[in-house]
Order: sequence, then C-alpha cells, then structure tokens
Amino acid sequence: MDDPPPLERERRAKLERRRAAGEEPYPWSFPGRALSGEVRRACQALSAGQDERSRAWRVAGRLTTIREHGKTAFADLEDADGSLQLLLRSDLLGEDAYRARLAELDPGDIVGAEGWAAVSKRGEPSLAVSGVTLLAKAIAPPPEKFHGLQDPEQRLRRRYLDLLASPERRRLFRARAALMSEIRRFLDGEGFLEVETSTLLPVASGAAAAPFVTHSNYLDADLQLRISLELPLKRLLVGGLERVYELGKTFRNEDLDSTHSPEFTELEVYWAYADYHDMRGLVERLFARLADRTDALFPDVAEVRAAAGRFRPPFATVDFVEELERRSGIPDLLGKDRDALRRLARAAGSTVPENSSTGTFLDKLFEKYVEPTFDRLTFVVDHPEATTPLAKRHRSKPGRVERFEIFVPGFELGNAYTELNDPEEQERRFRAQLGDRGDDRYAYDDDFVRALRHGLPPTTGVGFGVDRLLMALTGTPSIKEVILFPLIRSSAPPREGGTRS
Repeated sequence: MDDPPPLERERRAKLERRRAAGEEPYPWSFPGRALSGEVRRACQALSAGQDERSRAWRVAGRLTTIREHGKTAFADLEDADGSLQLLLRSDLLGEDAYRARLAELDPGDIVGAEGWAAVSKRGEPSLAVSGVTLLAKAIAPPPEKFHGLQDPEQRLRRRYLDLLASPERRRLFRARAALMSEIRRFLDGEGFLEVETSTLLPVASGAAAAPFVTHSNYLDADLQLRISLELPLKRLLVGGLERVYELGKTFRNEDLDSTHSPEFTELEVYWAYADYHDMRGLVERLFARLADRTDALFPDVAEVRAAAGRFRPPFATVDFVEELERRSGIPDLLGKDRDALRRLARAAGSTVPENSSTGTFLDKLFEKYVEPTFDRLTFVVDHPEATTPLAKRHRSKPGRVERFEIFVPGFELGNAYTELNDPEEQERRFRAQLGDRGDDRYAYDDDFVRALRHGLPPTTGVGFGVDRLLMALTGTPSIKEVILFPLIRSSAPPREGGTRS
C-alpha cells in the first residue's frame, strides 16, 4: 500500500492519540440529537451576544470549517437541516479541554455537540458549546469547500464527495425523491395500484433493446434483465387489476451518453377501458402537478422554474407522418417499401444495420428531420404501424396506430398507446417484426400472446424514463447528474476475455 499523504498521517496520529487515552473515536450512537434548524429557530428570540441556558441542545453533523481566535473558536457544523455555527469558548469548556478539542478536530470530522442556543456578537445563530464528542474521525480530508470536485468524472465516480462538497447536488437529489413521491401520490389519487414485477425474466421483451444476460445456477438457465415493464403489467390487466403502475429499474445493454444510461428508472401506467386520448389527459394533469411541485422545491432558482414551466398546458401537437413529409419533402412515406426507406435513411446519414426494420428507418428519418425542430414540449401522434408492434391500429387512419410520444427539446420523454389486445394480430405483428429485422431485438414473448387469448380489455398505457423526466423538469443537462451512482466507462483498460453480465 502506498504511503498516505501528510494530511492523512496527521489525522491518523490524532486518531491513535484518542485511542491511547482510552476514548473510542467511533462511538455507537449520539442520543437526544436535535436538527440544526431547531436551534436556529430558538435563536430568533435572542439578540446579538445573548444565549438561552434554560434548555440544553444536542446536535450532530459534519464539521466543515474551524476558525480559532484566541480563547474562542468558531466551527460550522452541517447536518440534513443546514448549517449551524458552534461557539467553542475556553471559559465554557475549560482551558485544557478547549485546547485539547481544537488540537483533535479537523474539517470533515463528524461530531456531536451540546450546549445552549446563542447569537454571536455579529448576529449569527449559534450553539454555545459545553461539550464536544468525536463521533467519526475523517482520516481523509474533505474536498476543498469553495471549489468542490472539479473533475466531472470524479464527481460521478465518487458521488459521496460530490454530495459533501455541493449543497446544490444534495438539494437536487432530495428534489428527485420528492418528485418520485409526487408521482406516486398523483397516481394513487387517480385510483391506480402500485405493483412490482420481476426484474429477471426468461425473455426480456416489450421494447427494441438488447438485454443484459445472466445465468441461474439453480435453474441452470440463462435469464435476462428486463428492458421494459410493459408486458408483465398488461398481464395484470388480463388478471383483473384494471389500473396499475410501476416505478422500477430497467436495464438495456446499450448506449452511455447524456440522455442514455444502461440502468435507468422507468414509470409505466396501464388503464383498462380507456384509450390514448384518456391517457393524454392523465399525463397532462401529472405534468401540471409536477411543475407545481418543482416550483415549490426551487422557488429561488429561475432556471429550474423556467424548465418546469414547460410542463404546463397547452402543449404542441404534431402528426408523425404529416410533419415528417412536410419537413423532409418526401411524399407518400407510408407507400414506400423497406428498401426505399433504407435508401432514404442512408441518404439522411443513418448508420443503423442494413437489416433494420421498416419502422426503424421511419424513426431515423423522423429523428433527422423533425426532432431537432422541437422548441417546446410536444406530443407526436399517430405513428406508422411499422414503428410499433404493441399499439392498436388507428380507428380512422389506415396504416397508422394510436400512439403518442412526448418530446422536449433534445430528447424523448415518454411513449403511449391504445394497446393492441387482439391476440392473433399481436402474434402476426411480433412475427412480422422478427422477419423484417432479421434479428431478435423485439423478442417474441409467447406467454404474452397466450395471456391475450384470455382477453385483455380495451387498454391504454404510457411509459416514461423517469431520469429524463427529472432532467427536463429541473433543467439538468445530463442524465448522469440525476442518477446517484451512474454507470460510467471504467478508467482502467478493459480486461481480456470478459465475463457474463
């Protein structure tokens, strides 16, 4: 092991001195703790230079700074409720204890302190300390507070240090949790039941994506991590659960970039006896609710409020085929066969494989000519049938399905259908998709077709990438910034051979 840097050696020496004196530098608990905000509120009734000794307080958190001025020292303690100044005075602690504590403590240490609410002579809410307990010695120093972690890759690899150095980052992830709770409250209030379905599956289906594959030793069988929540949830509607949703992890063995992560959080919602018009109304109500909640979480951040403002109706709407023909100048898109669409996609710069499906070439043309034009939240409606094997055919537009996608400038947010519930047509579309592509990216799920034979009621469903939704609501530029521990490329050279996922 390499020699530790000088600062760590100094901190280890302090640790050993505590142990040699018979004190435990990592005690088991600190009972009776109050949050810093309670002490700050108690200080509101005091004037500068006053303290209130009728009640003793116990607080605990991480020291961020220590400043000594003769017989008084000022230390900032940070906890989940904010920051509180600690006043350490030799007349309260005793001269020997005062000197010993200052000699032992470092920024980054986790400490408990007890004392009285006080206001410093400069008017700062504080705790006048009568005792300090070391709760966890930080052997490694924290990131420099003013600059934080400057290397973006290190911020992602060592998120714990990023959070230590950045109150803004902690605020973002608290907001993420609050918005996830808001989604649940909204859907629960609309009569939907939250469920959990399997992550490990014999066949990962429901999307055009490559799965991660693993192996069960007990079953002696290969299994796949789910790429979508869709088909298990629709099976539940066959079973009589008429309104369901799931918020869960989904895995796709694909890209890593600013809007893609191989592991991401997905929301899918399914609603029996309703269609995609009903689902659009539900989505718009959810968006308005999330915009209000985001405003409440960031009342002082204009950029976030502007981003959240995009989620208030009315929204733009464009027809997939009409807009693509208008923007590209290509007529009669639905009348063209796969070879013609392949040539058009290639001419537009697409690099997808030659054996890609008709729907993939249409999607690539849309991605080229239409998606860059979106300057607000936009619903794209009524896609070609070839793009969507799980959606019901459009009731009035031949060659189309009842589907909408939701885009913000830069990326797609969600996707909704009136669901296909005819088992024979579903089987035909699955097989056509396999034959069209020449690969198995839309895996054939025979159990799902079997379930449809028992009767799926008229149904609509929607799926969102929750991480992208949170990006768009908060104006965050990269998906990695809204995932606590995102998967990123290894800094070490890849090992030869490799292992099964």
